[in-house]
Amino acid sequence: MPAKNSALQHLRQADPILAALIDRGQPIRPSAHEDIYLALLKAIVSQQISTKAAAAIWRKVEGLFPPDGYPEPAAVVALSDEELRAAGISKQKAGYLRAIADFAQQDQLDYQHITNLDEDALTRHLTSIKGVGRWTAQMIQMFALEQPDVFSEGDLGIQNAMRRHYNLEETGKALHKRMIEIAESWRPYRSLACKYLWQSLDNTPAPKQ
Repeated sequence: MPAKNSALQHLRQADPILAALIDRGQPIRPSAHEDIYLALLKAIVSQQISTKAAAAIWRKVEGLFPPDGYPEPAAVVALSDEELRAAGISKQKAGYLRAIADFAQQDQLDYQHITNLDEDALTRHLTSIKGVGRWTAQMIQMFALEQPDVFSEGDLGIQNAMRRHYNLEETGKALHKRMIEIAESWRPYRSLACKYLWQSLDNTPAPKQ
């Protein structure tokens, strides 16, 4: 994996603190998943709840779509709030899931189209869906699409990791600014750096709502 090796070499040379985290951590494996629609649904389900709770709710959601558990867009749009609430989905999130399904029905989540957009254009495209914010778009870019240079300064896990390892005392916008400054040296591999920061906390991405 020459590209991965060059990314690790770059990050190690650019930042001694990050180099130590990489050396102590486990290798980060690729997580590319071409089903952006499914990734968006799961991202909405996982917002503001623990990873364990999200997994349990997602299993219930899958149970609404026999026989294989796949939530086809037309089937999601047709579900009532009551049916989704029985699976643990709030009324607000139910609306977001239907908005994603409607977007997919309009062929707005076609993989080839999505992957031809640059980072800013993709963020604008995804955040045009009700309920999909910048954090969710970034998670899709980092994990579902494996885009290499995404940095999520608004993510709570990234903030906690950088506060701990870089001894940051700033808060709010000042913290974001300092984080972005530190991450500049990680380009063009900021996504991989973020994954090692999450791993350093034994943590999964947690959105700042």
